[in-house]
Amino acid sequence: MSLDQPRVAMLSVHTSPLDQPGVGDAGGMNVYITDLAQALARRGAQVEIFTRATSSRQPEAVPMADGVLVRHVPAGPYEGLDKNELPGQLCAFAAGVLRVEAARRPGWYDVVHSHYWLSGQVGWLAAERWDVPLVHTMHTLAKVKNAALAPGDRPEPRGRIIGEEQVVAAADGLVASTAEEASDLVRLYDADPADVHVVAPGVDLELFHPDLGERSSGAPSRLLTTRELDAARARARVALGLPLDDDVVLFAGRVQPLKGPDVLVRALGELRSRGGRLPRLVVLGGPSGNPAALDDLRALAADLGVADRVDFRPPVVRARLARWYRAADLVAVPSRSESFGLVAAEAQACGTPVVAAAVGGLRTVVVDGVTGALVPGHDPRQWASALAGLLGDQGRRAALGVGAAHHARRLGWESAAEAVVGVYDLCRRRTPSRATA
Repeated sequence: MSLDQPRVAMLSVHTSPLDQPGVGDAGGMNVYITDLAQALARRGAQVEIFTRATSSRQPEAVPMADGVLVRHVPAGPYEGLDKNELPGQLCAFAAGVLRVEAARRPGWYDVVHSHYWLSGQVGWLAAERWDVPLVHTMHTLAKVKNAALAPGDRPEPRGRIIGEEQVVAAADGLVASTAEEASDLVRLYDADPADVHVVAPGVDLELFHPDLGERSSGAPSRLLTTRELDAARARARVALGLPLDDDVVLFAGRVQPLKGPDVLVRALGELRSRGGRLPRLVVLGGPSGNPAALDDLRALAADLGVADRVDFRPPVVRARLARWYRAADLVAVPSRSESFGLVAAEAQACGTPVVAAAVGGLRTVVVDGVTGALVPGHDPRQWASALAGLLGDQGRRAALGVGAAHHARRLGWESAAEAVVGVYDLCRRRTPSRATA
């Protein structure tokens, strides 16, 4: 049985695809689920995304797009629950998911696709109950994260590690964003290599592209010129009220130790100690995990004497985020761990070079010397040198911008959705019925 147009139960327990990325627990995974679901629906799939209700005012179901429905499942108190407290609500969440399916005719869903280990625990139960394959995407791995902790950051608890190991063992298929993540699943979690499938996430190229003027729409099909990218940057800066003659480095994402914004602030401090002109660092995002994370970062900037060169902005909707990418001279991604690096991919699609830590999926997304630069570590001195080197070499930076825009044209979501449907189909054919196992 081919699953060309599958009915997919997609699970995202701890964060909703409707949430604003860049604050709290909402980040690249939210964007991934949103864009994948819509790309699957464009292929004819029917996708229902189950997520935990966080307000009594949320409707039971919200259409996201044609063929995509978001269902809010009550599980525990609507507010005040930390992500680490959610394991105690998985039974309630699972009951809500099973209740929806019970109102359908038997065999309604063709596949369960869970995201993050909490969802995998629920997906494990639902897939067995419905006798369908469980496909799982981890997004982050506790063992990898714990091996690259920021100073003072807390390691992921043993309960999560055990939960991840159980999901890996239960899943019929595991979707990894990069070959490195696939290797981590096999090496650290004893995954069967035959169950692991590498599918690179996509980028919404209708949103994230170099803005070539009023008549442009989507990613251009030709190689751009540096003059066109310079003009696009100027238009974006005028729209955002940024000075045209300033060097702008953008950090876009959640403010937490894992994402490393402190590395950039310390790099500014290092540049100040060396003398010369400092770039403007724009921090576009909200706190995650620690409500005081922004205050702590502001205090660090003040202690290092660079508070006047750090501009804190709240997270923005994706169309405006694309404008910020275009306005920047460089987008910096100093994450200590990253399974893929969606910010880097989106920025490159807008024609802006990326300076990224040489960790995880960023080593795949950023092509060193072609679309940006990789920094081997998180030493602020190395980051200061990398930023200064690119900001001081306009010709090299322009060439990287052209290379970034050209490289990103291959990152549309349609090919990713096609590959994911192939994983669904393969898992269905390999495990035709759990009941006969």
